[in-house]
Amino acid sequence: MAATQASGSQTTGHQLSGHVIDALQYSNWTRRHFEDWRAGGMTAVGVTIAYHERARDTLTRLGEWNWRLRENADLIRPIRRGGDLDAARDEGRIGVLLGAQNCSPIDDDVGLVQVMNDAGLKVMQLTYNNLSLIGAGCAELDDPGISRFGREVISEMNRVGMVIDMSHSAERTTLEAIELSSRPVAVTHANPRFFHDTPRNKSTDVLRALGESGGMFGFSLYPPHLADGAQTTLDTFTAMVARTAEIAGTGNIGIGSDLCQGWDGRTIDYMRNGRWRLVPQAERERFAATPWPDQPAWFQRSADMPKLADALRERGFSAADVDGIMGGNWARYLRDALEPTG
Repeated sequence: MAATQASGSQTTGHQLSGHVIDALQYSNWTRRHFEDWRAGGMTAVGVTIAYHERARDTLTRLGEWNWRLRENADLIRPIRRGGDLDAARDEGRIGVLLGAQNCSPIDDDVGLVQVMNDAGLKVMQLTYNNLSLIGAGCAELDDPGISRFGREVISEMNRVGMVIDMSHSAERTTLEAIELSSRPVAVTHANPRFFHDTPRNKSTDVLRALGESGGMFGFSLYPPHLADGAQTTLDTFTAMVARTAEIAGTGNIGIGSDLCQGWDGRTIDYMRNGRWRLVPQAERERFAATPWPDQPAWFQRSADMPKLADALRERGFSAADVDGIMGGNWARYLRDALEPTG
């Protein structure tokens, strides 16, 4: 397999070097979360600021994050360009990479790609679960692939240095985006479909295409993406990582935990339904009373990140490969992906 056993390796107490990056989290943010990032040794975290928000509401979310970054400047700083990753680490702060899980922030205007990028939005999914103006989401019955508008958006995202994220996209749409993009794309938070057979996870064809193109794949710790939900063992998880490394390459994989904290079922309601369908009041009340899915015991919070590193070493990955999976691979990818080309 792609993992290699380091001579005399230890399965516990491994000291990480370089970067520790989680490509995707979405929490009801307080300073406690940023302190937890520090406890987990994080150097950068990708955070979702929009699901169904259109341009005006996304600007409000960006304004809220500007204030949050100022209020917690001793702990966190924004990531706008590739060099900011190393600067944040060297300053002893955690870099924050702002992203959207839909293309709704640009409405139907390709010119808003640069507007949002300049305002600090550095990652954007081309679709969420539904059909967008760009392509199909993973919950759609049909997948027409990338639209004419989508081709223009991909080109503009490549130009300004905004990461193309295909985490929630359908199969054809994902593969066409990888082919059409002049820069490697990312799947920030998903798992392989061979591990858990759900449309939300990615096929072996996608994993292979990502690896061959130099893209990145972030493993999710969100229970619905795991084979046995919250009961999935850490050993099972690392076995999945090892098999994925054989397909996509050890240098093209990382962590995108999809960790969500401080929410209840009303947020799941918003994620799934947004404004695109009418939800009966009784169903909304059920959502409100529904707790968030339980996390696996071995990954309850960001401070648990070192447990993943130790488990990967125990699986047989070398120290260099562990450092890559825990953040070095994302750092290498982002140093290029966030730089404009024109």
